Amino acid sequence: MPIAPRITGTFLDEITHDIPSQNWGEAEWRREFAHYQANGIDTVVIIRAGYRNRCIFAAQSIPNLLPVYEDLGEIFFSLADEYSLKVFFGTYDSGFHWMRGAWWNEVDVNRKFIDEAYARYGHHASFAGWYLCHETSRNSANIIDLFREIGGHCKQTAALPVLISPFPQGAKQFSGGDVMSLDESFEHWGRIFAESSQAFDICAFQDGQIHYQELPRFHEGITELGQKHGIQIWSNVETFDRDMPIKFPPADWRNLRFKIEAAAERVEKIISFELPHFMSPHSSWDSARHLWNRYADYAISQP
Repeated sequence: MPIAPRITGTFLDEITHDIPSQNWGEAEWRREFAHYQANGIDTVVIIRAGYRNRCIFAAQSIPNLLPVYEDLGEIFFSLADEYSLKVFFGTYDSGFHWMRGAWWNEVDVNRKFIDEAYARYGHHASFAGWYLCHETSRNSANIIDLFREIGGHCKQTAALPVLISPFPQGAKQFSGGDVMSLDESFEHWGRIFAESSQAFDICAFQDGQIHYQELPRFHEGITELGQKHGIQIWSNVETFDRDMPIKFPPADWRNLRFKIEAAAERVEKIISFELPHFMSPHSSWDSARHLWNRYADYAISQP
């Protein structure tokens, strides 16, 4: 049964990887979280709490960590408590070990990181789940081993839902022989789901790597796989644009509306990467503020 075409969750990207920081502090995040509560956004996902030598808190478990000047994790959890939001805590990506095939080293550092993070933030009422930040498009890079071991440790630490957000290996990100058909993607993800579904509960595929006209069939196929393997299917509807020759402007509203409506026909929840930069009235992008206005006219202002 279709859901309402509404975005009800967002990633938070503050270990900035390929988008610029907005340099927000507690006051700016408070304004943003209050905006979420007022407009039907009930879930935030920390996309990665640590990446390479950076972290949102002064983690003892990450080697060679750069200085951390504020506990951004505490800001997120405390504000989420106050504004009745759910937080999914993103794990650590070394950007190194698993890329070199040494997946066991990636697992070891994550076990320590997860233990440290839960000891620090586990008392918060808003701590509602885990996010496995190792993204993949196919059955490679020992992704099944990573999901099993890191997801399993998350569940052992706190029996909360575990979320992943992979992506199809489509023509808008890959080229030539690296592009997979939808049927090839379904074959890969059927195997991944079959061998690692006990390690995670929710899968929210990114939607920007395949052509718009492919999305209805993609959502249909992935939903069928989720039902077969007992995995809840969400959609990570990207609010940025991959069609422009620069990385990354806010999306064109017409394209975003199409993607939201395509997802709503099949999935159980729509989240986004990500509202603070690309679709917030508080974003540093003028076009992001305009995109929020168009979305609000469509999804919120109507009865």
